[in-house]
Amino acid sequence: MLRYLYADELHKFPDLADGMFRDRADQFKTRLGWDVHVNEKGEERDQYDDLNPLYVIWEEEDGSHGGSMRVLPTTGPVMVNEVFGHLNPGEPICSPLIWEVTRFCLSRTASPHTAGAIMLSGGEMMEGFGLTHIAGVFDARMIRIYRLIGSSPTVLGSEGKGRDQISVGLWPYSADDCNRVAERAGIPRELSRLWFKTAFGTGRQHRFALSA
Repeated sequence: MLRYLYADELHKFPDLADGMFRDRADQFKTRLGWDVHVNEKGEERDQYDDLNPLYVIWEEEDGSHGGSMRVLPTTGPVMVNEVFGHLNPGEPICSPLIWEVTRFCLSRTASPHTAGAIMLSGGEMMEGFGLTHIAGVFDARMIRIYRLIGSSPTVLGSEGKGRDQISVGLWPYSADDCNRVAERAGIPRELSRLWFKTAFGTGRQHRFALSA
């Protein structure tokens, strides 16, 4: 199932949280060789994890971490502006209707539908909170995954070549994309909406302060 948890709620699911940060270290440091910090506990964390972000986590049937991503509003500090702003030829991305997604991570033992389920959560957030776009930084390997899942971004800018290419992109809200991603992930929209409603209630109120 999909869980939507703010950083200050992770203590309620310690095993799930530990698995997420350890799998992030395994994916970004060990497998991809990125220049990221791994602490003495074997966890990959950075300064954006200190901003009480929202995490979307796929919880496997045994309670373990299958995959996840981190969400922050672009009205505050975000990687697309502070770290990768040089890749965007236009103005910094700053809007209460655009949220950033980073640290898209899959465990080595993730079930086949995990990537699609996490992508589907982006559509649920856009639909549920009235967002127009999701912004994100991604590497070259993810382009094929996005195409297979059924939701590809508009690329704003890139650097590097081949497998080392890094890009910044925007995903616009699309009901058709949401339905297509749900179908390919094998998850009924009714169930996906239920997970979202369970997390945020019928009022669908998030906790981000969105003033620019």
